[in-house]
Amino acid sequence: MTQRNMPPDESLNRAPIGFVEFVALIAALMALTALGIDSMLPALPAIGVALDVADENSRQFIITAFMVGFAFAMLVYGPMTDRFGRRPVLMVALTGYVLTNLLAAIAGSFELLLIARMASGAMVAGARTVTVALVRDCFSGRAMARVMSLAFIVFMIVPVLAPAFGQLVLLVADWRWIFGGIALCAALVLIWFMARMPETLAVEDRRPLRLGLLADGARKVARDRCAVGYTLAATALQGGLFGFIGSIQQIVFDIFKVPHLLALVFASVAGTMAIGSFVNSRIVMKYGTRLISHTALIGFIVMAIVHLVVSLSGVETLINFIVVQALMMACFGLATSNFSAMAMEHMGDIAGTAASLQGFVATLGAALIGAYIGQSYDGTTVPLYIGFTSMGLLALLVVLVAERGRMFRPAHEPVIRRD
Repeated sequence: MTQRNMPPDESLNRAPIGFVEFVALIAALMALTALGIDSMLPALPAIGVALDVADENSRQFIITAFMVGFAFAMLVYGPMTDRFGRRPVLMVALTGYVLTNLLAAIAGSFELLLIARMASGAMVAGARTVTVALVRDCFSGRAMARVMSLAFIVFMIVPVLAPAFGQLVLLVADWRWIFGGIALCAALVLIWFMARMPETLAVEDRRPLRLGLLADGARKVARDRCAVGYTLAATALQGGLFGFIGSIQQIVFDIFKVPHLLALVFASVAGTMAIGSFVNSRIVMKYGTRLISHTALIGFIVMAIVHLVVSLSGVETLINFIVVQALMMACFGLATSNFSAMAMEHMGDIAGTAASLQGFVATLGAALIGAYIGQSYDGTTVPLYIGFTSMGLLALLVVLVAERGRMFRPAHEPVIRRD
């Protein structure tokens, strides 16, 4: 029996390098996506002026184009990484990410910039897909959730600091140098990966690129209640997050009139997602993924409703915006860290294909939801918090269906397969 077909062992550690370095490298790979999104936020007005984009909501397409390219490319990376292995696919993707960011840096029109951004998203999608498959090669169950949570802590440093990076670049150089900085970071991570991470997919466990096998993998994902349910739940919550990312620059600039505080506001909110993931890494082995994530989901919904009421009442201030949003994002971090692991619970033998299919659905769905929320911006935070509240309730409904109404199961209660 090959290692990919062995029964799940939640204490198993097959990491080919030291645990700390493994988590740090996984986090760095994950962070390249966040860097490509969040460092853009302070530059949106400058890009709009330079490329003659007068409508502020249209500038959000710089984010949306990236995510759409990211989503569709994930359908390719999963089968490719299951066929050719993790290393070659990721090395090609990271090289492409370097080149497409350099193209964005020299774009002379908004249309070319959007094309470069879509291509850039398509390249870095390889890092996301291969990363999930790579972790699943080495860990499973709650151990995988713990690794993903620890990586998410390190990964969250980037979205916390990325807007500050963008603002610092704008203080001394043109916005185009932001893309140059992203290309440099991607090149450094590529060198690290090539030097330290060996192949984790055994030759005998590779799957040929045959349409029938790909269809079988898709059917296996579609028939698993947890895989479908938690992918859709993550999609809903991430849709709210992308709506926030698309709107935050306008909210800080136009509603609160503190453009110089954009990086601080974003860091104050995003930082609590890292805290949530850190807490999850410390308690998930004891309490289990379901009890933690379901409780966090309820907290997310409560905070979203509270913020919607505050926004509608007209008493919103920068302080209560940060506080309530930060509490909600802490719940987001606790929930989504576990949703990803639960969606992959039964996917060990098709980890790459499953990661790509789930990633495609979650990313494209979230990008479209986020774009709709962002384009609904009307000079208030009401559309954003209608979006957060509705997406939280939708995620709860999906989880209830996936679990057949049995939520909050503790760690000692066995998980029943839901094929």
